[in-house]
Amino acid sequence: QVQLVESGGGLVQPGGSLRLSCAASGIIFRIYSMAWYRQAPGKERELVATISGTGSTNYADSVKGRFTISKDNARNTVSLQMSSLKPEDTAVYYCNANPPGGRRGRDDSWGQGTQVTVSS
Repeated sequence: QVQLVESGGGLVQPGGSLRLSCAASGIIFRIYSMAWYRQAPGKERELVATISGTGSTNYADSVKGRFTISKDNARNTVSLQMSSLKPEDTAVYYCNANPPGGRRGRDDSWGQGTQVTVSS
């Protein structure tokens, strides 16, 4: 079975940093596209960052220059390093996996989510 388990969420001050991790099992991790999404109360789920099987990355404009997505194929983990955090970054963050040739929205696997709160 596919399993994605997020960790690293918590409370952080504005301007601070936080690192999220997602441990994957049940997939051939190195060839999957991995992503982080987030959802704030009253808002639609938002794609934050993606990393392809070959390591190509993409970011939402709202986090570009502040967040970095990376993966460790040896450990089957994908991380999201978040810096210069803002209150508007507050959301539940979800790990997402999509297979080669997969269609996002149909073939995705999801983690349970981890809460990130940016507040004084």
